[in-house]
Amino acid sequence: MRPDTAVILSAGRGTRMKPLTLTTPKPLLPLYGRPILEHLLERLEAAGVRRIIVNTHHLAGQMASFLAGYQAVTVLHEPELQETGGAITAMLAQGLLPDAPFYVVNGDSYWVDGPSDTLRRLADAFDPQQMDALLLLARAAGAVANTGRGDFLWPRDGGLQRRGERDVAPYSISGVQIVTPSLFAQAPAAPFSMNCLWDRALEAGRLGAIVHDGLWFHLSTPEDLERANAALASLEVGNTT
Repeated sequence: MRPDTAVILSAGRGTRMKPLTLTTPKPLLPLYGRPILEHLLERLEAAGVRRIIVNTHHLAGQMASFLAGYQAVTVLHEPELQETGGAITAMLAQGLLPDAPFYVVNGDSYWVDGPSDTLRRLADAFDPQQMDALLLLARAAGAVANTGRGDFLWPRDGGLQRRGERDVAPYSISGVQIVTPSLFAQAPAAPFSMNCLWDRALEAGRLGAIVHDGLWFHLSTPEDLERANAALASLEVGNTT
């Protein structure tokens, strides 16, 4: 199962990335010589994706101008922010997404592949009979930047678990996943975060995950971006990843 459709969530204001995002949308900030979004579009195309929906809000005109040259991309402007879950329910309601699994990628996501292509590895692990969503988790120890207290626990003798209030979890949400339309059945009214849908799927035993086997870059602040650019220059990965 290889999804041919993807959503890139790009409507956020990038508040923690100020002052850079006062004049530039976060997905268009330069990472190793090219906009973050350009890296994502290239990777999705290489993974066999033929239709990409990008939502916009903050500095939407810049986003629309940048994406105008991409024939596979549909731009969906949000006059008011719908958050991650609300954005996708709106796309489903407008018939922009298939009745089949599709990728969802945050517009500020960046990673270096491990031994195999990350998006193809995610697709190979996805089982629509058993899952409504499959998350790519990043090891906090392998992340370039501070990931805080993490998001998930995954004991060797147990299943995936959300981090408790006082826990420090070894796995963080990478911003890359495969989902099915069934994840959004009976979704709350927008705006709402996908977190509540993951929790519901986890409780039903229908939330899957794999752990990224390469490097993951957390791009939240200007310092994160500076650190990522330095790391990529050092590793000499850049446009080849």
